[in-house]
Order: sequence, then C-alpha cells, then structure tokens
Amino acid sequence: MPKISQKGIAMPQSPIRKLVPFAEKAYAAGKKVYHLNIGQPDIKTPQVALDAVKNNSLEILAYTRSEGSDTYRQKIANYYERNEIFVNKEDIVVTTGGSEALLFAFGSIMDVDDEVIIPEPFYANYNGFSTASGVKVVPVISKIEDNFALPAIEEFEKLITPKTKAILICNPGNPTGYLYSKDEIKKLAAIVKKHDLFLIADEVYREFAYDGAVHYSILQEQDLDEHAIIIDSVSKRYSMCGARIGCLVSKSKSVIATALKFAQARLSPPTLAQIASEAALDTPQSYFNDVIEEYVERRNTLINGLKNIEGVKVATPKGAFYCVVELPVKNSDVFAQWLLEEFDVDNETIMVAPAGGFYSTPNTGLNQIRIAYVLNKESLLKSVNILKEALKVYKD
Repeated sequence: MPKISQKGIAMPQSPIRKLVPFAEKAYAAGKKVYHLNIGQPDIKTPQVALDAVKNNSLEILAYTRSEGSDTYRQKIANYYERNEIFVNKEDIVVTTGGSEALLFAFGSIMDVDDEVIIPEPFYANYNGFSTASGVKVVPVISKIEDNFALPAIEEFEKLITPKTKAILICNPGNPTGYLYSKDEIKKLAAIVKKHDLFLIADEVYREFAYDGAVHYSILQEQDLDEHAIIIDSVSKRYSMCGARIGCLVSKSKSVIATALKFAQARLSPPTLAQIASEAALDTPQSYFNDVIEEYVERRNTLINGLKNIEGVKVATPKGAFYCVVELPVKNSDVFAQWLLEEFDVDNETIMVAPAGGFYSTPNTGLNQIRIAYVLNKESLLKSVNILKEALKVYKD
C-alpha cells in the first residue's frame, strides 16, 4: 500500500474545525449550537462589493495577472496611503487569501529546516504553513497574566540561531486580541535589523483597534524596507471570508520578485473575487465606525460575563474579535467535545476552539479556549450562561 508523506502525517488538524463532526451530530439531535469557534463575522458584506459581482458585464472569466490586476493593486496602495502606509502597486502581490500570502512569504525567505520565531499563542494555521514549508516554528511564550503582551526582547534574542530567518507577529492578534504598541513594534524593528532578519506582520485585523488605540504597521517604521513583509486580507475587514483574496506587501524588491514566481506557478488569483474586493475598497469609513462600535459592545458583553464565572480567567482584547479564556478544566479538547455531545441548556450549547492548537510548545494551553465574539450580544449572553452552567457540572 502506498504511504502518506511524513509531511502529510505531521500536518496538524485545525483546532477550529476539527470538532465540526460533533457539532453536526448536535444539530442532528435537534440542538442549537452557538459558534464561538470560528472568526466568521455575521456583519453584512458591503453592498458595493456584492453589487460589483452581480452587475459586472464580463463575457469571459479570464485569468488576471499573476500579481493581481493593475487597478486593484493601485486601489490597495491608495488604501494603505490613507492609513499612512506608503507603498506602490509594484510592492503588492495579490493572493488567494492571507493564507496563500503567508505560504508565499515562507517560500520566498525560508528554506527547509530554517526557523521562524513566533510569539505564542498564535493563529493555529501558522503551524500548518510552517509544516507545509518544512520550516521550524520557534515559540516565544506570551502569558495570559500579562494580557499576552510582547515578551521581553531578551527572550527573542535567546532564541536566534544561524537558522533563524524571521519573526512573525499577528497584529492585532488572533487568538489573543492583543494590539502591539508603537513602542513594541519599534523594539521588534530594532532586533530584526540588528540580526538581519525579516519581520512578517499579519495585519488582517488592522481596522479593529479599540479603546482609542491606533494600529501601527511595521511599514510605518523607517529603515525597515528590506526587512518588512505585510500579510493582509479582505476576509475580516469587509466580512468577505469566502472571497479568498489577500495580499503580500513588501518594499523589498527581492521579496516581491520571489513571491511573484510563486504567484506565477499558481497562475492568478480569482477574477470575480478581485472585482468584489476592488469595489469593497470604496466602503465608507462610517461602515467601520459602526462595525467597531458593535465589536466593542460585543467584547464588553462577553468579557464582563466571563469575569463573573468562578474559576475563569480571561485577557481583555484590544483589537480583532477574539479572546483566550483559561478554564478550570484539565483538557479543553475533551471539554469542548463534551459540550457538543453531552451538554445543553434548554437544548442549546456552544462550540469553542480548544487553545492547545494555538501553541507549538507541547502540553501548553490545554486548559484554555479561544472565543470569537462574532455573534450578536444576545447570543453571547446565552453562550456565557451555557458555559457557566456547564462548568458547574463538568467532571474532568
């Protein structure tokens, strides 16, 4: 019998999606499931994006340029300029989601067995992308007690070896909701310049910064052009997860030229999705003002509720729409499955993402979950109550 590759065997399951079969069984049993496990916003996609697809007059759904259409990349550059990030369209490669942008970045700057340092917990698929690329993740642990702030720069320097090629951050963070300060970004910029590394910033949640905080991009840093790579996406910004359009942005000509070779190998990003994404860039600021106000209310509803549950610890997110919650359980994988299989309140239950999959350090985060507060406030209140009642009766 032919054998599966070692890379395939090592490829991790998604902690976000692996419980889907148990959720489907819960549905089949007539239960209502509140999905706190996945960052799929319930916010309406901007109408201008939907209309652009409905009303287009294309007669042939043809390839676009491998780096994305000229008009779309120019509008992306204009969008960045409005955010005080100054790039040209030539600095942008349009990708099939932020996921492909990360794969292009890994492929462009790292060889097999090279290392990337990532503060953990981190977006679970970073483990998958690194495995697919043959790259080793070297974690530097941030702690819930510190609200998941950037670890001390000394902790990064301890981990740098001749194999280290990059530091990767998510800002604001998935799964923690942590927003890096300007000072923290400057510290990271200094260390990558000192050690001649790349700094990759996954900035897909840029708009979602709360409590008066302002997002500071790595491309706003001076003298970082040859080191900085931005990963971006329309998925969360415009509630367009299904469009699968992202981009890789860098002022490094060698990085862009190399990423373009990967882009050419997969031919081109999807045409209709680019049309929708280009139109979405005309979305007025009022849309984001309303969305951010809504997410702040949802965050406050969720965090206040969680803090009133005995034995629960939660870090207050400053951006994105996630939080990491520490529970009085031994294994959140078992607990999450139990919630779907054996527990309900008035025939309703919740689906959460066990947080162990957001770490690469073994046996870390086993008593934590990630919650995405992408549901309306009434659903969040019900979800908090279900969690509270579940913890009263759950036995490890």
